[in-house]
Amino acid sequence: MNTGIKKRSGFQVMARLIGLVKPLTGFMLLAILMGLIGHLCAAFITIFGGYAVLEALRFDTPFTLTALFVCVVVFAVVRGFLRYAEQACNHFIAFKLLALLRDKVFRALRRLCPAKLDGRDRGDLISVITSDIELLEVFYAHTISPAAIAFLFTVVMCLFIGSYHWLLGLIALAAYLAVGIAIPLATSKFSGDNGIRFRTKSGDLSGFVLDSLRGLSETLQYGQGRKRLDEMNEKTGELAKDEERMKRTAGRNSAVTNTVVLAFDLVMLFVSALLYLSGAVGFDGVLIPTIALFSSFGPVIALAALGSTLQNTFAAGNRVLDILDETPVVEEATGQTEITFTGAAAEQVTFSYGSETILSDVSVEIPEHSVIGIVGRSGSGKSTLLKLFMRFWDVQQGSVTLSGTRVADINTKNLREMESFVTQETHLFHDSIKNNLRIAKLDAADEEIEAACKKASVHDFIMSLPKGYDTPVGELGDTLSGGERQRLGLARAFLHDAPFLLLDEPTSNLDSLNEAVILKSLREEREGKTVVLVSHRQSTMRIADTVYSVEHGRMS
Repeated sequence: MNTGIKKRSGFQVMARLIGLVKPLTGFMLLAILMGLIGHLCAAFITIFGGYAVLEALRFDTPFTLTALFVCVVVFAVVRGFLRYAEQACNHFIAFKLLALLRDKVFRALRRLCPAKLDGRDRGDLISVITSDIELLEVFYAHTISPAAIAFLFTVVMCLFIGSYHWLLGLIALAAYLAVGIAIPLATSKFSGDNGIRFRTKSGDLSGFVLDSLRGLSETLQYGQGRKRLDEMNEKTGELAKDEERMKRTAGRNSAVTNTVVLAFDLVMLFVSALLYLSGAVGFDGVLIPTIALFSSFGPVIALAALGSTLQNTFAAGNRVLDILDETPVVEEATGQTEITFTGAAAEQVTFSYGSETILSDVSVEIPEHSVIGIVGRSGSGKSTLLKLFMRFWDVQQGSVTLSGTRVADINTKNLREMESFVTQETHLFHDSIKNNLRIAKLDAADEEIEAACKKASVHDFIMSLPKGYDTPVGELGDTLSGGERQRLGLARAFLHDAPFLLLDEPTSNLDSLNEAVILKSLREEREGKTVVLVSHRQSTMRIADTVYSVEHGRMS
């Protein structure tokens, strides 16, 4: 998989992320409306105080002191309720969208697997799925509706302040634009690619930690603990330096914002005073616009604060979009006529990983109900041939067919139903043995599971465990030996009960006695099955009807 980060502008990332809000547009509009009214209530509580001062000084105002007191109380209560409702609505939108986004990412990973995920840093993927997606909560809960609220609030307040004098309205507009747009843009430009660099290093550190935990026993065995710890501290230190730079930028952003706010407050006071002296406005035209500007920076200051934090958020969004936009090596096939298995074949197949040719002009015939053995040294292309039958990759030349149909023209679901694939390394989830086996057939009855385990000669071992089939296997199955994991992988294949069985080194982790037991089971259970048996052991081939040898990517 391409591990490079595609360069997208902040606007491109923002536009893509906003597009995901479409299913929740109604909730977003409601949050914007409640936020706008709430901020206006907060601003006018202070403005009502200005009117109260005018009323106390015997100036003509449209309100009595009693009416002003009632308005302040009502607006304060409404402000509190709307603030809570707005935040609740925004967070509902955010967490709902994060759930939808995780679903999209997992679907994308399924499309990309296994070809595009081979060799991809698992820790980095975990970082994207967890912390990067989680960071988008800031965008959905604290960016979209606040930006819309700030725009609408600016329009209302500029009209209100401008009603005293058009010049005062222009000063208010300049203040809002400077704080809400100019400062965030300048901060974003000044931050450069700090956000992308921070998220990338964070993913690297996650991968390094995960790798270190999995290899802890080897690290201790060879006395490399200090070296590994020093490397981890070095990576952590670099990440801390990047975070320090980002926080320093955020601090400067806050200082500049507060300075600009104070400067515009003074400009408003100075200009309104000059207008008063020239007779263009009354005393109320000095007091109310100045107080209104003082009390109305809340929505645009929220935008100014996002100038630095959004760098990190957009960097996280960029990494998520990289996965969503990644094109799979093999597209799933749908809409074809369902077929049944009647044999398989590879004809003059050539396949390369990049510039390295693995298989060259390979042909093999696999008749129905036969056992075909493929032997060869490690790296000769045996496992790759099985993966081509599974259509994990498409061939560059030649063809791979099932029942006379190219695997690319068979519905992927249909293809998976016809095939069982046992790999060299059996992955076990952190769950019970029974649930690990059920991945092959979710609705399997206990009797079916036991029958499959008996075929794989692992039933007696399972029954010797304290909890039997309910025994947890530990993370990655680390409580079991390699041979035990391998036999559970074979039991999965028997439980899946597909007519075409592809076995990649099914006895590589077994001693001679257990190998003989597994081969005996395969020979006895081969009725109705077609088996391709890959191994570098000649002893494994004694149950095969036909044996092919692969050397340097060529069949003999």
